[in-house]
Amino acid sequence: MGRGIFGVDGSEWEHARALLRPNFSRTQINNTELYENYAAELIRQIPQDGSTIDLCPLFLKGTLDTTTEFLFGESAHSLREERSSAGAEFAKAFDIAGYVAAIRFRFGFLGKFYRRNEYIKSIQFIRAYTERFVQQTIDYRVAANSGREVDQDIKRLTESRYVFSYELSKQTLDKTNISDQLLSIMFAGRDTTASLLSIVFFILAREPDVWTKLRKEVLALDGRKPSFDDLKSMSYLTWVLNETLRMYPLVPFNIRQANRDTYIPVGGGPDGKSPVHIPKGHEIIFSVYTMHRNAEIYGSDADEFRPERWENIRPGWAYLPFSGGPRICIGQQFALTEAGYTITRIMQNFEKIETRDPDPWTEDLRSTLSNANGTKVALTPVQN
Repeated sequence: MGRGIFGVDGSEWEHARALLRPNFSRTQINNTELYENYAAELIRQIPQDGSTIDLCPLFLKGTLDTTTEFLFGESAHSLREERSSAGAEFAKAFDIAGYVAAIRFRFGFLGKFYRRNEYIKSIQFIRAYTERFVQQTIDYRVAANSGREVDQDIKRLTESRYVFSYELSKQTLDKTNISDQLLSIMFAGRDTTASLLSIVFFILAREPDVWTKLRKEVLALDGRKPSFDDLKSMSYLTWVLNETLRMYPLVPFNIRQANRDTYIPVGGGPDGKSPVHIPKGHEIIFSVYTMHRNAEIYGSDADEFRPERWENIRPGWAYLPFSGGPRICIGQQFALTEAGYTITRIMQNFEKIETRDPDPWTEDLRSTLSNANGTKVALTPVQN
């Protein structure tokens, strides 16, 4: 990801944040047609005969397609069998790079030796694939700024809908900077949304009452494809997403470094109520997973999946699925909108779900939290 927003601190981070944040406003993410293209393709690939399918790979492909379409204006089409060889290779390289990077992180300085050549080749291909679009973006913007004739296909594309890279080029023409920021967003956006969807359906297959209640809310749309405002008004859908992210936070722990000598107000001393001194340069690791299961905040049933708790609870800083404060995830609404849209469209097309996996949840922490056994289910299509 180079010097993208997730790889820098201090003034560099502030600059990257200021550069990217305007591109994730409500106006930019409320075009649900973007999500429909890939939700429809994903639904077509779910068996209609009740046979078993692992939804995880489909969600990973679908979110990659959505993310590349949003960022580049052109999808990798990894969901389609007739996808281009370049798009297929990109999806493969992306999977390898994400997996190896997560393993490397676990092993610290020794991690750099893990699948080194394969990792380097994957990163090189990902960068080359991305930079092709970035150069195209820069060429278009330079021509437009100088009054020269521009590529008419690109002009029609950018006039018809929002394309992240072309909007970003209005703020900077630095090829490396644009590439780094796009890759940062891609790595963060694709896996988090895919993991969230996989976990939601893992739970729904085991919680028939939750499926029934959520589908009742979905059916109130009368088959209409949900708009952005529809999704925001679906309270039970919001509760299900909140509860999923509470029990299974996609980033289950986080790290912060002290920029100066400071104190944490509690946590020290024999009773845990005294301040803790944090010297400048020291890091602290905190467990979001543990925070989200704190019975003092969420009640004695904190280890149970109960979406209804969100009708009244307002946990504040005890709920950090997307971090908080200045570093809160700028793509939060994009991820929640895509997840909510995909869930709604699947439930409009399938009336029942059952698990085809006898094993309990088995944690697998890579770039995000996921179930090691995937999401093996059977779905019953709506009978017309």
